[in-house]
Amino acid sequence: MKITAFNGTHRTGESNTSILIDQFLQGAAAEGAQVEHIRLTAAKIQLCTACKACWQKTPGKCVIKDDMSLLIEKFISSDVVVLASPIYADNISGLLKTFIDRLIPIGDPHWELDEKGESRHCRRYQNPTKLVVISNCGYPEQSHFDVLRLYFRRMCRNMHLELSGEIYRGAGALLAGGVPEFAEYLSDYLKLVKNAGQEVVRQGRVSDTLTEKLEAPMIPLPGFNQIFLKKVNQIVNAQIPKMAE
Repeated sequence: MKITAFNGTHRTGESNTSILIDQFLQGAAAEGAQVEHIRLTAAKIQLCTACKACWQKTPGKCVIKDDMSLLIEKFISSDVVVLASPIYADNISGLLKTFIDRLIPIGDPHWELDEKGESRHCRRYQNPTKLVVISNCGYPEQSHFDVLRLYFRRMCRNMHLELSGEIYRGAGALLAGGVPEFAEYLSDYLKLVKNAGQEVVRQGRVSDTLTEKLEAPMIPLPGFNQIFLKKVNQIVNAQIPKMAE
Protein backbone atom coordinates (compact mmCIF):
# COMPACT_ATOMS: atom_id res chain seq x y z
CA MET A 1 0.00 0.00 0.00
CA LYS A 2 1.26 3.46 -0.91
CA ILE A 3 0.21 6.42 1.26
CA THR A 4 1.10 9.98 0.30
CA ALA A 5 0.45 12.93 2.59
CA PHE A 6 0.10 16.42 1.13
CA ASN A 7 0.83 18.99 3.83
CA GLY A 8 -0.95 22.30 3.23
CA THR A 9 0.44 24.31 6.12
CA HIS A 10 1.97 27.65 5.11
CA ARG A 11 4.75 27.17 7.64
CA THR A 12 8.16 25.85 6.68
CA GLY A 13 10.01 23.45 8.93
CA GLU A 14 8.32 21.87 11.92
CA SER A 15 4.66 22.61 12.51
CA ASN A 16 1.71 21.19 14.42
CA THR A 17 0.30 19.79 11.18
CA SER A 18 3.61 18.10 10.38
CA ILE A 19 3.71 16.49 13.81
CA LEU A 20 0.33 14.84 13.21
CA ILE A 21 1.26 13.73 9.69
CA ASP A 22 4.54 12.19 10.79
CA GLN A 23 2.89 10.23 13.61
CA PHE A 24 0.22 8.90 11.27
CA LEU A 25 2.78 7.91 8.63
CA GLN A 26 5.01 6.24 11.22
CA GLY A 27 2.10 4.02 12.17
CA ALA A 28 1.37 3.20 8.54
CA ALA A 29 5.02 2.46 7.79
CA ALA A 30 5.20 0.13 10.79
CA GLU A 31 2.51 -1.96 9.08
CA GLY A 32 4.48 -2.12 5.84
CA ALA A 33 3.06 0.80 3.88
CA GLN A 34 5.21 2.89 1.55
CA VAL A 35 4.78 6.45 2.83
CA GLU A 36 5.74 9.94 1.70
CA HIS A 37 5.25 13.34 3.33
CA ILE A 38 5.05 16.15 0.75
CA ARG A 39 5.24 19.73 1.98
CA LEU A 40 3.37 21.89 -0.50
CA THR A 41 5.27 25.01 0.63
CA ALA A 42 8.30 23.57 -1.17
CA ALA A 43 6.41 23.28 -4.47
CA LYS A 44 5.60 25.85 -7.11
CA ILE A 45 1.82 25.72 -7.57
CA GLN A 46 0.06 28.37 -9.62
CA LEU A 47 -3.65 29.12 -9.45
CA CYS A 48 -6.01 27.17 -11.69
CA THR A 49 -7.19 29.45 -14.53
CA ALA A 50 -10.32 27.36 -15.29
CA CYS A 51 -9.25 27.09 -18.94
CA LYS A 52 -10.44 23.44 -19.02
CA ALA A 53 -7.64 22.48 -21.40
CA CYS A 54 -7.03 19.45 -19.17
CA TRP A 55 -10.50 18.23 -20.17
CA GLN A 56 -10.71 19.33 -23.80
CA LYS A 57 -7.29 19.84 -25.40
CA THR A 58 -4.84 17.79 -23.34
CA PRO A 59 -7.05 15.27 -21.49
CA GLY A 60 -5.71 14.53 -18.03
CA LYS A 61 -2.81 16.97 -18.38
CA CYS A 62 -2.66 20.56 -17.14
CA VAL A 63 -1.10 23.09 -19.51
CA ILE A 64 0.38 25.17 -16.68
CA LYS A 65 4.09 24.48 -16.33
CA ASP A 66 4.85 24.13 -12.63
CA ASP A 67 5.26 21.38 -10.03
CA MET A 68 1.65 20.14 -10.19
CA SER A 69 2.39 17.64 -12.95
CA LEU A 70 4.71 15.74 -10.59
CA LEU A 71 2.32 16.14 -7.65
CA ILE A 72 -0.58 14.77 -9.68
CA GLU A 73 1.53 11.74 -10.61
CA LYS A 74 2.19 11.13 -6.92
CA PHE A 75 -1.52 11.60 -6.16
CA ILE A 76 -2.80 9.10 -8.73
CA SER A 77 -0.07 6.55 -7.95
CA SER A 78 -1.16 6.38 -4.30
CA ASP A 79 -3.67 3.98 -2.78
CA VAL A 80 -4.41 6.38 0.07
CA VAL A 81 -3.90 10.13 0.09
CA VAL A 82 -3.74 12.30 3.19
CA LEU A 83 -4.78 15.93 2.87
CA ALA A 84 -3.61 17.96 5.83
CA SER A 85 -4.01 21.59 6.81
CA PRO A 86 -4.33 23.78 9.87
CA ILE A 87 -7.57 25.70 10.22
CA TYR A 88 -7.28 29.09 8.52
CA ALA A 89 -10.36 31.33 8.81
CA ASP A 90 -12.66 28.35 9.51
CA ASN A 91 -11.40 26.39 6.50
CA ILE A 92 -8.36 24.73 4.95
CA SER A 93 -5.32 26.80 4.03
CA GLY A 94 -5.22 28.72 0.76
CA LEU A 95 -2.26 26.58 -0.30
CA LEU A 96 -4.13 23.30 0.11
CA LYS A 97 -7.19 24.73 -1.64
CA THR A 98 -5.03 25.81 -4.58
CA PHE A 99 -3.58 22.29 -4.73
CA ILE A 100 -7.06 20.75 -4.69
CA ASP A 101 -8.26 23.13 -7.41
CA ARG A 102 -5.35 22.01 -9.59
CA LEU A 103 -6.43 18.36 -9.24
CA ILE A 104 -9.13 18.99 -11.86
CA PRO A 105 -7.17 17.02 -14.52
CA ILE A 106 -7.74 13.76 -12.60
CA GLY A 107 -11.47 14.04 -13.19
CA ASP A 108 -13.30 13.12 -16.36
CA PRO A 109 -15.38 16.00 -17.82
CA HIS A 110 -18.34 13.67 -18.37
CA TRP A 111 -21.06 13.58 -15.73
CA GLU A 112 -22.87 10.73 -14.04
CA LEU A 113 -25.35 10.22 -11.21
CA ASP A 114 -24.09 8.80 -7.94
CA GLU A 115 -25.96 6.18 -5.88
CA LYS A 116 -28.23 8.91 -4.48
CA GLY A 117 -29.05 10.37 -7.88
CA GLU A 118 -26.79 13.43 -7.52
CA SER A 119 -24.56 14.62 -10.37
CA ARG A 120 -20.81 14.31 -10.24
CA HIS A 121 -17.87 13.90 -12.62
CA CYS A 122 -16.86 10.48 -13.87
CA ARG A 123 -13.62 8.95 -12.68
CA ARG A 124 -10.54 9.08 -14.91
CA TYR A 125 -7.96 7.14 -12.88
CA GLN A 126 -8.22 4.02 -10.73
CA ASN A 127 -6.26 5.50 -7.82
CA PRO A 128 -6.40 6.80 -5.18
CA THR A 129 -9.39 5.11 -3.59
CA LYS A 130 -9.17 6.41 -0.01
CA LEU A 131 -8.71 9.77 1.68
CA VAL A 132 -7.58 10.60 5.21
CA VAL A 133 -7.94 14.14 6.53
CA ILE A 134 -5.66 15.66 9.18
CA SER A 135 -6.15 19.10 10.70
CA ASN A 136 -5.56 21.10 13.85
CA CYS A 137 -6.48 24.52 15.15
CA GLY A 138 -5.64 26.81 18.02
CA TYR A 139 -9.09 26.78 19.59
CA PRO A 140 -9.67 23.82 21.93
CA GLU A 141 -13.21 22.85 20.81
CA GLN A 142 -13.73 20.18 18.13
CA SER A 143 -16.66 22.15 16.69
CA HIS A 144 -14.20 24.33 14.78
CA PHE A 145 -13.75 21.48 12.29
CA ASP A 146 -17.42 21.35 11.26
CA VAL A 147 -16.74 23.08 7.93
CA LEU A 148 -14.00 20.58 7.09
CA ARG A 149 -16.18 17.61 8.00
CA LEU A 150 -18.75 18.67 5.40
CA TYR A 151 -16.22 19.86 2.82
CA PHE A 152 -14.27 16.61 2.68
CA ARG A 153 -17.42 14.49 2.56
CA ARG A 154 -18.55 16.45 -0.46
CA MET A 155 -15.10 16.22 -2.02
CA CYS A 156 -14.96 12.45 -1.54
CA ARG A 157 -18.39 12.07 -3.14
CA ASN A 158 -17.33 13.99 -6.23
CA MET A 159 -13.88 12.39 -6.50
CA HIS A 160 -15.03 8.78 -5.93
CA LEU A 161 -13.00 8.45 -2.71
CA GLU A 162 -13.76 6.66 0.54
CA LEU A 163 -13.27 8.92 3.55
CA SER A 164 -11.19 6.46 5.54
CA GLY A 165 -10.20 8.63 8.47
CA GLU A 166 -10.49 12.07 10.00
CA ILE A 167 -8.01 13.33 12.58
CA TYR A 168 -8.98 16.73 13.95
CA ARG A 169 -7.20 18.23 16.93
CA GLY A 170 -8.21 21.33 18.85
CA ALA A 171 -5.65 23.13 21.07
CA GLY A 172 -3.11 22.30 18.39
CA ALA A 173 -0.46 24.54 19.90
CA LEU A 174 0.09 21.89 22.58
CA LEU A 175 1.27 19.37 19.96
CA ALA A 176 4.74 20.91 19.99
CA GLY A 177 5.16 19.73 23.58
CA GLY A 178 6.05 23.00 25.24
CA VAL A 179 4.01 22.37 28.39
CA PRO A 180 5.76 19.78 30.61
CA GLU A 181 2.72 19.10 32.81
CA PHE A 182 0.79 17.96 29.72
CA ALA A 183 3.57 15.72 28.33
CA GLU A 184 1.90 12.45 29.30
CA TYR A 185 -1.43 13.48 27.78
CA LEU A 186 0.34 14.52 24.57
CA SER A 187 2.23 11.24 24.36
CA ASP A 188 -0.98 9.25 24.76
CA TYR A 189 -2.71 11.27 22.05
CA LEU A 190 0.13 10.93 19.55
CA LYS A 191 0.05 7.16 20.10
CA LEU A 192 -3.60 7.26 18.99
CA VAL A 193 -2.61 9.12 15.82
CA LYS A 194 0.03 6.49 15.12
CA ASN A 195 -2.57 3.77 15.74
CA ALA A 196 -4.77 5.44 13.13
CA GLY A 197 -2.04 4.99 10.54
CA GLN A 198 -1.76 1.34 11.50
CA GLU A 199 -5.50 0.76 11.20
CA VAL A 200 -5.72 2.32 7.74
CA VAL A 201 -3.14 -0.17 6.50
CA ARG A 202 -4.55 -3.18 8.36
CA GLN A 203 -8.27 -2.65 7.78
CA GLY A 204 -8.59 0.16 5.26
CA ARG A 205 -10.02 2.76 7.63
CA VAL A 206 -9.80 4.26 11.07
CA SER A 207 -12.23 2.38 13.31
CA ASP A 208 -15.16 4.11 14.98
CA THR A 209 -13.71 3.21 18.38
CA LEU A 210 -10.39 4.88 17.63
CA THR A 211 -12.09 7.87 16.00
CA GLU A 212 -14.05 8.43 19.20
CA LYS A 213 -10.82 8.42 21.20
CA LEU A 214 -9.19 10.85 18.74
CA GLU A 215 -12.14 13.22 19.10
CA ALA A 216 -12.00 13.22 22.90
CA PRO A 217 -10.30 16.17 24.65
CA MET A 218 -6.53 15.81 24.49
CA ILE A 219 -6.25 17.28 27.98
CA PRO A 220 -9.15 15.72 29.95
CA LEU A 221 -9.05 18.10 32.87
CA PRO A 222 -12.11 19.87 34.34
CA GLY A 223 -12.36 23.45 33.10
CA PHE A 224 -9.43 23.03 30.72
CA ASN A 225 -10.94 25.19 27.96
CA GLN A 226 -11.36 28.12 30.33
CA ILE A 227 -7.84 27.68 31.68
CA PHE A 228 -6.48 27.45 28.13
CA LEU A 229 -8.35 30.58 27.05
CA LYS A 230 -7.01 32.57 29.98
CA LYS A 231 -3.44 31.43 29.29
CA VAL A 232 -3.71 32.28 25.60
CA ASN A 233 -4.93 35.78 26.38
CA GLN A 234 -2.04 36.27 28.82
CA ILE A 235 0.43 35.28 26.10
CA VAL A 236 -1.27 37.57 23.57
CA ASN A 237 -1.15 40.51 25.98
CA ALA A 238 2.55 39.91 26.59
CA GLN A 239 3.25 39.90 22.86
CA ILE A 240 1.40 43.14 22.10
CA PRO A 241 3.46 46.30 22.81
CA LYS A 242 1.77 48.52 25.32
CA MET A 243 0.51 51.74 23.80
CA ALA A 244 2.00 54.90 25.22
CA GLU A 245 -0.45 56.75 27.41
